Amino acid sequence: MAEVILTSENFKNEVLESSIPVLVDFWATWCGPCRMLAPIVEEIANDYDGKLKVCKVDVDDNAELAIEFKVNVIPTLIYFEKGKAKWKNTGYLSKDALEEMINQ
Repeated sequence: MAEVILTSENFKNEVLESSIPVLVDFWATWCGPCRMLAPIVEEIANDYDGKLKVCKVDVDDNAELAIEFKVNVIPTLIYFEKGKAKWKNTGYLSKDALEEMINQ
């Protein structure tokens, strides 16, 4: 499944009302660690297709979402289950570390 691009308009439907868990990547085009994490997030989207929805929020285009979820550092990943944030991680992660967090 391709990564879903989130905006204020589709966030509720895509994340809070999702029937499967959702991993949201808060990032920006100018952020080096975000660009390093991007291929890992894309691999997770492919590996967990149908079991996990992977979404991206460009904080420059959607500052209100970053503010709402207290994203002060990017990259920030937030994992949602049944509309609730279960965990939040800031900074770069290896694929193994990210999978461990998803599967906890």
